[in-house]
Amino acid sequence: MILTTTNSVEGQRVTDYRGIVVGEAIMGANVFRDFFAQITDVVGGRSGAYESKLQDARDTAMRELEQRARALGANAVIGIDLDYEVVGESMLMVSASGTAVVLG
Repeated sequence: MILTTTNSVEGQRVTDYRGIVVGEAIMGANVFRDFFAQITDVVGGRSGAYESKLQDARDTAMRELEQRARALGANAVIGIDLDYEVVGESMLMVSASGTAVVLG
């Protein structure tokens, strides 16, 4: 399946629009990971724990988006937009949305 942020795929023609699809993931952060991430932020550097959590959430949202598009009979999702939100004190939400299409 082709997944792209663009509204078209070079060399391909959209033959059918199947609808908007969304994938979401909400991940909770561990208390100890939060603590060590704060230390990393104070002394400088990157927070590997949060980067890993963010990657997991993004992968989950994209996988869900693809599954929903496949269920609609699509072979591509165009115009994908990724949104990131912090929910509450330590929850991370990643939302991926796009248009499921058939390319021919």
